[in-house]
Amino acid sequence: NSDRPLVLSVGDAARLLGISRAHAYELVARGELAHIRLGRRVVVPRGAIDRLIDDGCNGDAKRG
Repeated sequence: NSDRPLVLSVGDAARLLGISRAHAYELVARGELAHIRLGRRVVVPRGAIDRLIDDGCNGDAKRG
């Protein structure tokens, strides 16, 4: 949808994922949540959230 922003703040990404802002920053630091650094600002591409969820679901299916 073109109404959605291309990137989200880490806080907004955390809210969408239902996790704390601190946990979202941990995922960014570990490289588990793709991000872009725009100067001092860290943003999360909207597709990165979908990929994180898809990867998690696929990982569960492989273990199950």
